[in-house]
Amino acid sequence: MVSPDSVVINRRGRLALRVLIGLLALMLLVSAIVGVWTDWLWYDELGFTSVMKTQLLTRLSLFVVAWLVIGTLLTANLFLAYRFRPLLVPGELDGSPGDSSLFRYRLLLANRVGKVFVTVGLLIGFFFGLSAQGEWKSWLLFMNEQPFGIKDPQFNLDIGFYVFELPFWQFLLGIGFATITIALLGSIAVHFLYGGVRISGSGDRITTAARAHITILIGLFVALKAVAYSFDKKALLLGHVSTYDFYGAGYSDVEALIPAKDILTYLAVVVALAIVIFSNAVMRNLTWPGVSLGLLAISAIVIGGVYPWSVQSFKVEQTQTLEVPYAQRAIEATRQAYGLSGVGSVNYQAANTVPPASLNTDKKIVNKIRLLDPAVVGESFNQLEQVRSWYSFGASLDIDRYTINGETRDYVVGLRALDYSKLADSQKNWQNLHTVYTHGYGLVAAPADTICDGKPCFVSGSLSGASTTDQLPVAQPRVYYGEGATEYAVVGRAAGQPDVEYDRPTSGAEAQYTAYDGKGGVKLDSTLRRVLYSLEHQETRFLLSDAVSNDSRIMYVRQPRERVAKVAPFLTIDGDPYPTIVDGRIVWIVDAYTTATHYPYAHQIDLREATSDSHTGAGNVAQPRQVVTYMRNSVKATVDAYDGTVKLYEFDDNDPVLKAWNSAFGGDLILPRAQIPKALAEHFRYPEDLFKVQRDLLTRYHMTNAADFAVGPDRWKVPNDPAPTHNGKSQPPYYLVTAMPGQTDPEFQLVAALTPNNKENLAALLSGRYDAQGRPQLSIFELPRDTQIAGPGLAQQKMENEPDVRSDLKIWGDTAIRGNLLSLPFGDGMLYVEPIYLRSTGANTYPQLKRVIVNYGERVGYAETLPAAIAKLVGTNGPVTPTTPTTPTTPTTPTTPTAPGGELAAAAAKVQKAIVDLRAAQQSGDFEAYGKALAALDTAIKEFEAASKKAGVSVSPSPSAAP
Repeated sequence: MVSPDSVVINRRGRLALRVLIGLLALMLLVSAIVGVWTDWLWYDELGFTSVMKTQLLTRLSLFVVAWLVIGTLLTANLFLAYRFRPLLVPGELDGSPGDSSLFRYRLLLANRVGKVFVTVGLLIGFFFGLSAQGEWKSWLLFMNEQPFGIKDPQFNLDIGFYVFELPFWQFLLGIGFATITIALLGSIAVHFLYGGVRISGSGDRITTAARAHITILIGLFVALKAVAYSFDKKALLLGHVSTYDFYGAGYSDVEALIPAKDILTYLAVVVALAIVIFSNAVMRNLTWPGVSLGLLAISAIVIGGVYPWSVQSFKVEQTQTLEVPYAQRAIEATRQAYGLSGVGSVNYQAANTVPPASLNTDKKIVNKIRLLDPAVVGESFNQLEQVRSWYSFGASLDIDRYTINGETRDYVVGLRALDYSKLADSQKNWQNLHTVYTHGYGLVAAPADTICDGKPCFVSGSLSGASTTDQLPVAQPRVYYGEGATEYAVVGRAAGQPDVEYDRPTSGAEAQYTAYDGKGGVKLDSTLRRVLYSLEHQETRFLLSDAVSNDSRIMYVRQPRERVAKVAPFLTIDGDPYPTIVDGRIVWIVDAYTTATHYPYAHQIDLREATSDSHTGAGNVAQPRQVVTYMRNSVKATVDAYDGTVKLYEFDDNDPVLKAWNSAFGGDLILPRAQIPKALAEHFRYPEDLFKVQRDLLTRYHMTNAADFAVGPDRWKVPNDPAPTHNGKSQPPYYLVTAMPGQTDPEFQLVAALTPNNKENLAALLSGRYDAQGRPQLSIFELPRDTQIAGPGLAQQKMENEPDVRSDLKIWGDTAIRGNLLSLPFGDGMLYVEPIYLRSTGANTYPQLKRVIVNYGERVGYAETLPAAIAKLVGTNGPVTPTTPTTPTTPTTPTTPTAPGGELAAAAAKVQKAIVDLRAAQQSGDFEAYGKALAALDTAIKEFEAASKKAGVSVSPSPSAAP
């Protein structure tokens, strides 16, 4: 027997539980309000409240509508099932076991039916609402559709239908199927509970009302399937055709599956009507719904599955050329979708394998060859210009170009930024992290083509005394917004209070301090705001510290990529923002992309895979796992390094996706292209991540003829970075000031090499730049198919097998760092240039340029400076007779000794065989075989020399391992 005391305890427990739940709900509510409020203050500071307002209202509207509509539909169906319950439940009066157990459940729900049904309906509707609010982007595009002006080749619909409408229709169909399925299952459960549906017993096992209710829901499901078939056939233009590995609808899709979808659409409509009418007005049982659904399922399998499969297997697979017209569609759509329509190939013969003498005297190109590798010299910047231990330039720097005294050169640039990880543990308190160490100082630049005693030649931003000039003056050098700004900063001071922010670093012991006087950050000019941020960051010092006053501001979301992404959540942000100087201010330039996932016939590409290379993770942020079919660099964004001002400039004024987004956010979110300042436009670079995507696509889609595309004899690949430390990752493109074939003067451009799919020779060069009008220009410089010009991998092997190079690298070991291998067209041939850095052992060391290796055809030059290396390459010791790249130098046959003739003859035979193997490997372009053959030749030569000494025979000249 339960005692009264235990009842009292249970009541107290329930009360305590309710209080705890209430407190938890209150905490969650307060947290949500604080988060939304502080977000609003952040957007208001930047002038982008329309972004938050639109996003918040759209998500809230979708949530509420889905929650209430679906919750109401589900609840209504449960009530209908309850309303049409039989007055007398068969079997209940005779007390059968099955019915008596259901009777207990009915009794339990007797006085709670309404509450239970409403709770269940709204709870399920709540989760549908959560799903719907996540589709806010699809909804905004759906409501702000813009025409592309291009029709799809199958249904003659504007591309805008697929990009803007189809994704949301597909979402609605999914929601519809789920809603009807849950309503059907819930209704059957209620009918079963109250006797409308029985699984045993005599007589009818389903009442007329229950049958009508259930068959109507089934009919609705089948009718919705008819609608889905109509959209499915359009979605076939987004599918994959495995025959020739392209995307879109192929022969079997167009000739078999699309007609099948049409037939199934009509069948589904007929079946839906038949289920409702015959089940309730004619046959009055569930036999017809079962038969109808079975016939529809069989039809779907046969018409929609077996027939298209048989067409594919017995017709297309036997005559694959049937796919050629559809492959042509894919080529044209892909090139349109990724901005490749106007990209053509320029033939570059590159037949010259002998270094021209003009290399020694050229001033235009050779003098501008980049020797500083921004991925390597970051350590040099840190050691030479860090000044204080808590500053850092990062592991990888950036490349920009400046025109000084009429000469354009590329510069390695970096910001002296705070690195919180380098503060001592004793310094890592709230006061220091958020009010003292608030900003970096200065942009440091060094020309990429100049070396000073193995080190960068700093021409701007130097505080170490390494440079007395300041060729790139900055009026406001303080950097409050940058890639290393991971902590929030509380800046500004009250009148009469001392400056507390650590400022301009010097090599001396005396510290300098400042107080922020810009417009960046959210004002903390009221107690309410300080309470909000105290709750947001769970920090009482916002209320108690003297460092926080009415004159203070709080800066957060200070990294350029994250800042732009928050202002424009619909854009994909490039992985490598870069700082530049515009009108005396340090400004971050951030390339931003519009993307789409439903461009018909366009190639689907994974952004992370396409943009990852040996620099990803070091200097470039990896893109998310996102599959796209459309990409445009439609926005150039800027972030002021001092006050955090964000501006979004329209760069592609013909992009329908950007127009749709701008319309969705009020029409004035994006500044027109005409408002881009000239001083800013001069520092725009061809965007790196878009270039990588286009490069990846052009390995196949440079072929514009579908027949060639299908066979694929000219497929290319992105070569691996030949430096051994990069473990087979793709070689990144490089920003260079150089002249490509047909360009009379050097230009700042992004350059990459491409090789044949199964060889290591050079197939093409790809260049991205902006023309005089600031419009993007992508160019392919294609070499002949039978060229023997080495690609980056083979060029690297030739360089490292030069005896002096090989000897030095062996001696230096891990202290040697290979810089970027540059591929430069010159004199109808290819010049490869690679700097070699050396890092001394011990503390506080940094890489210094020690050697430069150059390669042209079969020659290698190696020296301490670029001019000296080129002089050796050209050959100051006399001309070299041009030779075919595949012909190695044959060792001079020694005088055959009288004894021991067998050993010496065997060694000579090994040399001859190694040369033959080397020639075969080089002709095949097999990178791995070439390396093995070269090593075998080197071993054979050493054995031959050893045998010669043993035999007392002098061999002159010695056999050469260099082909």
